[in-house]
Amino acid sequence: MTTQPTTDSTTVLTGMYAAEAEYLAAGGPGRAPFALLAPFFAPDVVLHQADALPYGGTWRGHAGMERFFLMMSQVWESFDMAEQEFLATGETAVVLTRIHARARATGRELTFPILQTIKVMDGRITKVHPFYWDTAAIADACAVPPRAAPDRP
Repeated sequence: MTTQPTTDSTTVLTGMYAAEAEYLAAGGPGRAPFALLAPFFAPDVVLHQADALPYGGTWRGHAGMERFFLMMSQVWESFDMAEQEFLATGETAVVLTRIHARARATGRELTFPILQTIKVMDGRITKVHPFYWDTAAIADACAVPPRAAPDRP
């Protein structure tokens, strides 16, 4: 997929979400090239994920984004963007997305909203900050429950 950069945040984000879907459909990290997504992200992009999530932390640059997508694919068996609503556009866009996902480790399914603020400059995403309503529920669904200790005499 070859894209021409644009400065319109709606066009950039729509293109990035389509490229992300193509990337994941092709098998994601290790099976599909990150080059599908790279044109949409500035080389110094910063993604902030809530620390309580299994893929929490700050991810920087294209290499960081590639590692983030690898971590996401290890955590989630499926991660479908069921609905998206662009609440604000411009240099800083606000996108509300309803996710339906299945955790790889537990098989548990969840439906949850994510509200993202996304900064777009010069036709590329420079900063992403997602907000989750319930990080504990997401972390719990992804966690393998501890094994019960064996009975001891």
